Amino acid sequence: MKIKTPLLVAGSLFLALAGMSPVYAVDAAQAEGLMKSNKCDKCHAVDKAKSGPALKKIAAKYQGKAEGEANIIKNITTGPKIKNDDGTEEEHKIIKTKDQAELKNLAQWILSQ
Repeated sequence: MKIKTPLLVAGSLFLALAGMSPVYAVDAAQAEGLMKSNKCDKCHAVDKAKSGPALKKIAAKYQGKAEGEANIIKNITTGPKIKNDDGTEEEHKIIKTKDQAELKNLAQWILSQ
């Protein structure tokens, strides 16, 4: 019985891709815990605006942009002056962690909203 090369290649490719895991998997529980412990939920919710924008709005702004993750990390670690949805201005709170893995995870979680 002859095995057709294209079928063999397609089958092999399918099996190889099926076994691949994502390069980076977001730990949602860790990200949510970091948000709660830093009281981010005081100003932000996932799908509705509070004094700050909804996380879905932040995600929409940065998704697909090369600098998206870096911009989120910059905003949560440097305390820039921000304009809230209600028109008021204040310094963004600085998150209480220096752990780059935690910061990356939180930024990726926000982008996944």
